[in-house]
Amino acid sequence: MAYKALYRRFRPQIFEDVIGQSSITTTLKNQIKSSNISHAYLFSGTRGTGKTSTAKIFARGVNCLNPQNYNPCNECEVCKGILTENIMDVIEIDAASNNGVDHIRELRENVKYPPSKGRYKVYIIDEVHMLSSGAFNALLKTLEEPPNHVIFILATTDPQKLPATILSRCQRFDFKAVTTQDMLKRLKDICDALGVETEDKALRMIAINAGGALRDALSILEQCISFTDGKLTEEEVIDTLGIVNYEILFALVEAIAEKNTSKAISLVQTVVGEGKDIQQLIKDLIHYFRNLMMAKMEVQLEELLSMSNEVLDQLKQQSKRFKTKDITEAIYTLSDIEVKAKYAAHPRILLEVGIVALCQEEEEISTERLVERIHRLEKIVASPPPRNIYEKSIESNISKKKQDIALVDEKEEMLSVVPQEEYASEASKAEEIEGDLVNPPDFSTIEGQWQEVKDAIKRDKKAQVEAILKEGELETIKGHTLIISFKDGYGFHRETLDKEKNKEYIASVIEKVTGQKLKLSFIMAYEATEKEKNSEEDIFVEKLKKSVPEGLLEVFDE
Repeated sequence: MAYKALYRRFRPQIFEDVIGQSSITTTLKNQIKSSNISHAYLFSGTRGTGKTSTAKIFARGVNCLNPQNYNPCNECEVCKGILTENIMDVIEIDAASNNGVDHIRELRENVKYPPSKGRYKVYIIDEVHMLSSGAFNALLKTLEEPPNHVIFILATTDPQKLPATILSRCQRFDFKAVTTQDMLKRLKDICDALGVETEDKALRMIAINAGGALRDALSILEQCISFTDGKLTEEEVIDTLGIVNYEILFALVEAIAEKNTSKAISLVQTVVGEGKDIQQLIKDLIHYFRNLMMAKMEVQLEELLSMSNEVLDQLKQQSKRFKTKDITEAIYTLSDIEVKAKYAAHPRILLEVGIVALCQEEEEISTERLVERIHRLEKIVASPPPRNIYEKSIESNISKKKQDIALVDEKEEMLSVVPQEEYASEASKAEEIEGDLVNPPDFSTIEGQWQEVKDAIKRDKKAQVEAILKEGELETIKGHTLIISFKDGYGFHRETLDKEKNKEYIASVIEKVTGQKLKLSFIMAYEATEKEKNSEEDIFVEKLKKSVPEGLLEVFDE
């Protein structure tokens, strides 16, 4: 008999054999029990999770002549005929190679013929998302109202590619990735059946590298069994898969923590020299940093719990050498390298550059930290500095009498009041105050160059801002605030420009065009009129008080 791959040899034969999908298999068994069988099903999920196997079991289960606990008996004439493909009541179609309209039209012609032996004719369409749009349209009517003797089972790894019209006509079952624990149990059972002695660590490593796909795990196991001689060990799995040894990964991450670039690059060269795959090394590093992050946050991760206490303690100690932010940055950096390395002619160089970047000091590579420092300095500028800085700045600019030596003394005195790291921001604010005293804002200059300001905004491709600003009228300058008013009915214009980002942008353009640094205040025209009216009334009342003898005049506010 020809040799069969493990995933074919140990393919599930009844619902209970399907690993990690108990909710789906229970639902399907109950449908067979109650004869509440739908005409169309959609099985979706990642590869190797049991979609096609479950579809075949269900196809035998609905046709079995002697079901056992609503499972197919696999012994009757119909079950054996379906297993050996001698009965054509179960038709499996690969949509990847039969994706045209003509193939679906042929299927539509065949569905009208009744089954030859069983009760149902079952069509299993694998990778259904590969059908063309024309094929989907041809399938639609048949899928909605097939003959009573027909069941469609659509299997796909990409359900989002299916039209909504197809999805709405199917009962959908989402197959989950198989957990490491369930996969480990299944691998042990298969190794026992094969008479292969294995280490738990070796099987766990296979399960972790399968990525939730049991079929992939069986393929890896089969490869490792062929490599081993008697007993399957962790070292043999590492050699077979090309995985980097844990000790090497620990040493490499330790070198990154120490910012020891030469040691880190030497370790990469050692790994490559042993014939390890660069892509696998990048994946192992990402996985290691992920474990490091989980250990730092004390997450009870299944993979961490399976480690020995010695390795886990070592991982926790190393995690203390990194901030959580550093670990996440390393994962993002390595993930970016992994994507680029797939298409690079020299992926090793990309990895080495990435390792060098991770070994650099924080200040050199962390843009986020620079932004944090800028925000911190902005807060210092926004808060009022110690009074003596204002006094000395004003005195030095108005009197113009202090000499260079006195200015040096003044800076030293400032440093004694303000911390060294804050001095630069405080001094820059003092210079700003000096400039305001020497060059007070000039409203006539703003009026004269207002059209240039609007033209500059338009050149910046801010036509909407310029159009709204055009409706405003320059009122006056109070202190260092330019007041712009809008007529009644233009409240939306005022609210739009009154947003902080718009005010900052317009102020920056005014400063660029006129050289005057101003704040902006947008008001409605009636507000300016009321203020002016109130001001005139106050002046009149004051004059009246002076001209009328005291006690004869009484003022009332209405």
